[in-house]
Amino acid sequence: MAIDVRGVTEAPIRTIMGPLIVLWIVWGSTYMGIALMVKSMPPLLGSGSRFITASLVLGTIVLLVKGPSAFQITKAQLLGATFMGVSILGVSIGVLSLALRFVPSGIAALIVSVMPLWIIFFRLRAGDRPSWLTSLGVGVGLLGLVLMLLPGGTTPVNGASITQVALWSIAIAMGSLSWAFFSYRSTKYKQPKEPLTTAVIELAAAGVFLVVVGTLVGERWDFGVITTQSWIGWGYLVLASATAYGAFVWLLNNAPMSLVSTYAYVNPVVAVILGLVILNETVTSDVIVGLSIVVGGVVLVVTGERRTRLKLAEQPQ
Repeated sequence: MAIDVRGVTEAPIRTIMGPLIVLWIVWGSTYMGIALMVKSMPPLLGSGSRFITASLVLGTIVLLVKGPSAFQITKAQLLGATFMGVSILGVSIGVLSLALRFVPSGIAALIVSVMPLWIIFFRLRAGDRPSWLTSLGVGVGLLGLVLMLLPGGTTPVNGASITQVALWSIAIAMGSLSWAFFSYRSTKYKQPKEPLTTAVIELAAAGVFLVVVGTLVGERWDFGVITTQSWIGWGYLVLASATAYGAFVWLLNNAPMSLVSTYAYVNPVVAVILGLVILNETVTSDVIVGLSIVVGGVVLVVTGERRTRLKLAEQPQ
């Protein structure tokens, strides 16, 4: 098997595609879930409790399938996974949950799709040179993003002002930068050998972090005002966290980062469609054109990474 520049042993492409599709589709739908949750639920406490519950669900599954040995980890591995959970999930999803009170879920997903640009930047600084096809795919995808975010393309939600939308959009972009940076550096920190165990710890760490921060900033539970719609969103997010984040952590350990990051292109497509159908969000012609171009970018990136992997596989090991 080929070796990625991050030092991770890569799995065959046919093994990677299953978890990648889960990441594309299920994670794309979480924007809708968060938008439903924050309608009447405190954003940080809701997200924190969601992660803690998802950690318990996934942890139970791992325990039943893998046995207690899956949780035999060192202190360094525990600290590494805890740090990753806070820096990736805690910061990024915490900001996203706060922002989706003002920014349409589809647009938020589009802003997050700048992540491949951050990834390529980090790779260039590390001396890695992505293939021309991968670079072209990133460029095409970002072009689609620009078209979708042209002035007039964003319609605020919940009576938000244009200023609120702009500020929280920038916050989302910074959250995606944090996610990209620590995802890229994931192999620099010691992690449990079992990827799903890593996911369990990271979900729990992010959950505790968000609950603590939410409590410190004054959020409180008021179960009397939480609607059924928000509980449905919260419940869906629990299941989505257990499946999609488990797939994400597994992919970080078994697939090239540039291929994993394609979820940032596909997620907006899913998010925009669900936002239109379920949340009645406005979709402009700029968004439709941009989405089409984004899909083309995904195809180019996936093709470029596949060709690179084949060439590396053909080289003497």
